[in-house]
Amino acid sequence: MLRCGKFTFPLDRPLIMGVVNVTPDSFSDGGRLQNARQAIDHALMLAEQGADILDVGGESTRPGAAAVSEDEELRRVLPVIEALAARGLAVSADTRKPRVMQEAIQAGAAMINDVMALREPGAIQAVAKSEAAVCLMHMQNDPQSMQAAPHYENVVEEVREFLAQRLAACEAAGIGRSRLVIDPGFGFGKTLAHNLALLKNLDRLAGLGVPVLAGMSRKSMLGALTGKPVDQREYAGIAAHLAAVARGAAIVRVHDVAAMKDALAVWQAIEGAEQE
Repeated sequence: MLRCGKFTFPLDRPLIMGVVNVTPDSFSDGGRLQNARQAIDHALMLAEQGADILDVGGESTRPGAAAVSEDEELRRVLPVIEALAARGLAVSADTRKPRVMQEAIQAGAAMINDVMALREPGAIQAVAKSEAAVCLMHMQNDPQSMQAAPHYENVVEEVREFLAQRLAACEAAGIGRSRLVIDPGFGFGKTLAHNLALLKNLDRLAGLGVPVLAGMSRKSMLGALTGKPVDQREYAGIAAHLAAVARGAAIVRVHDVAAMKDALAVWQAIEGAEQE
């Protein structure tokens, strides 16, 4: 069971998190949602298509992305979060800044999705004093340098150990396990080989006892495998996320919600079918 503010998800099926980037420079859809109204309309469409959680972000964390000021990030995301929360939708704020976390939660965000896993000073306290859930992601280095030369002795075990440590830190700060989610951080300081090893062994992370989020939608690892440009990776993303679900992922973070919804409907029917 996952508790996100006033929302409770039983996790009897994989959840779909829909991506809502209110940014000019995100890798796959930067600049497409130019203002709050467009972002809200897009998010409402994703909700209608079947998104359980809407992940609103105002700062790109693609490789080499420039940092955005707190004020600018808040200007981008708060109107969107407020509008969606007012409609009774479960909203996640994709941010690494403690002040943005705090104001997003006040605006109605039920979850924080943090690429820094609450390591910024004040971040863990911002979430702990709320009822919001948090997704703790693994990232080697930072967005500016993470893809320079990623290196691990054993990527699966190192990512697992990092996430275990962050879970322990959150629990020590008063964030209960029912509010915690982990994310291996596909593409965040990883080569294609690292990404595939993590995907193949995702059950090792699921063994930590909290929901695992898989986010590979439109990422370069899919382009490397298929040779397709970023706007033609939908089918590869479906395959990757179904593989993640087969290995224990409880949440999939995707741009193409309708396609993912259909794929999961087939998956669930097969898994739930009684043997003859």
